[in-house]
Amino acid sequence: MTASAQSYLNTRVSAMATALLHADAAPELCRLTLPEIAERYGLNALLDEQITPRGRARAAEQALLQRLLTDLAVLVRPMDSDGRGLLLAWARKYALFNLKTLIRGKLHGLDQSEIRENLFDLPERVRLPHQELYRAENVLELLRVLERGPLRIIARQARESYEQRRDPFVLESAVDQRYYAELTRQSLQFRGEEAQPVQQLLGAILDCTNLIWLLRFRFSFGLSPSETFYQLVPSKRLLHRTRLLELVNLESTEQVLEALPEPLDRLLAGTTNLIDAQGRANEHLLAECRRTLARGRSGVSRALAYLVLREQDLRLLSMVVQGRLIGLTQEQIDIAANLSAPPTAPDSPLGMAAAA
Repeated sequence: MTASAQSYLNTRVSAMATALLHADAAPELCRLTLPEIAERYGLNALLDEQITPRGRARAAEQALLQRLLTDLAVLVRPMDSDGRGLLLAWARKYALFNLKTLIRGKLHGLDQSEIRENLFDLPERVRLPHQELYRAENVLELLRVLERGPLRIIARQARESYEQRRDPFVLESAVDQRYYAELTRQSLQFRGEEAQPVQQLLGAILDCTNLIWLLRFRFSFGLSPSETFYQLVPSKRLLHRTRLLELVNLESTEQVLEALPEPLDRLLAGTTNLIDAQGRANEHLLAECRRTLARGRSGVSRALAYLVLREQDLRLLSMVVQGRLIGLTQEQIDIAANLSAPPTAPDSPLGMAAAA
């Protein structure tokens, strides 16, 4: 980007960041009632008793996602092709959520109306060709349709995995793995002063993801070291290729946690289950995003850090809304928000199997 575009982007990010929740705001948010949430965040559909609880939850979720996507549209406007490509690749996770919904719908024989009710409404730059996908007779045809568009690499990898093993878990894992591989590829397009901060932040995202995937695939699902490593996307930061090869060959979750590099070893010390581990890893990522936002000079890395934090805020709000609508207790909502520890599962030293 030009110097003026970089300055404009940093100014926009700083202005938008004033709306983010403070790091310690979760306890207050988790205790809001539905009327308080509706008034504070303009989610009036929550109070419409003519809509089912599921419908109200879905309307709130779509409204919150639209706010995130509006922020995205503002941030990519001054960027060059590399910055725009990275942020749009990040946002395509929501298209992949829709893809998984479509896949599950095809596998379970749901009709188009049932599938459509569970899809996010997305802007053209990140959406799937839904009408063509609806007409696909099965999962393989659906993926072949996607191979003709911007998600062709992800679709081809997913199709090949599914053709080898007709397993929905393998299929969705392939989608996730290729998503993060594409983010890595996009980050490597950067040169000059933008390259290091962008790759460092993406490295933090991958470290968090790889850690949870490694624990889940290796010890909850019982995959072999080689099968587990194949599912991972090595980071340029802490959990790089050599370290991941070492970790997947360890024989227990305790050994993995003890062998983690600083600061992950300290942050994960005393972990009792996978939900707790995921919460701690996520807090590490959010802290990294806050540091990037506060001290960084790269407009693209600060914009990505903002979007990760904004997404976390909106996800927390959506979780509270859904918890209230389905009648969860305050204790259950606090556990879901990682404000209190869940009980350790029986027959599992760290409760990893129960959290899978």
